[in-house]
Amino acid sequence: MYKQFGKHLFDIIFCLFGLLTILPLILLIALIVRFKLGSPILFTQQRPGKDGRPFTMAKFRSMTDATDAAGHLLPDAVRLTKFGRFLRSTSLDELPALYNVITGDMSLVGPRPLLMQYLERYTSEQMQRHEVKPGITGWAQVNGRNAISWEEKFEKDIWYVNNQSFMLDIHILWKTVTKVFHRQDISQPGQATAKEFMGSSCEIQTAQ
Repeated sequence: MYKQFGKHLFDIIFCLFGLLTILPLILLIALIVRFKLGSPILFTQQRPGKDGRPFTMAKFRSMTDATDAAGHLLPDAVRLTKFGRFLRSTSLDELPALYNVITGDMSLVGPRPLLMQYLERYTSEQMQRHEVKPGITGWAQVNGRNAISWEEKFEKDIWYVNNQSFMLDIHILWKTVTKVFHRQDISQPGQATAKEFMGSSCEIQTAQ
């Protein structure tokens, strides 16, 4: 019952209450992003949702558009500003995704929506993460986030798909708050954010 009806209702009630409560904060962040990084204020990108169907996800922009002489974007580590690092470390950049939850493309809790090109790199088992709506936070995010390998993330995502419940979602949301407060597991070692997932076989070869 919770999976089919209660989860979406919980998402809507929580998001509407949250938006009314933190609207001044959202507006303030938008103004600071506009002043420090310019336009657009939001970073939007197509991501795979439930069953792999694409949707447009929104986040507050945290990087500049700096390019090299050939016009190619510079690495994330160069374009990620100090303010952008703050937004990411506190997960404040994720606040616009509450709109995606209200529209039904995302849930508060679920596997994180990754890049569209990853769909063809998943194993059949890893594809199970798309049997539910993607989430703003998830089991993998409160159990290592970017400090664990892709393989470990996907294992935790699949575990969540098979064990989701109201109490588990409450537990994950609470742990998310504590993780954000302590700014833990923000990026992979040696990376500004997270390295690209190239497929399980590539991950295994790299580890060896």
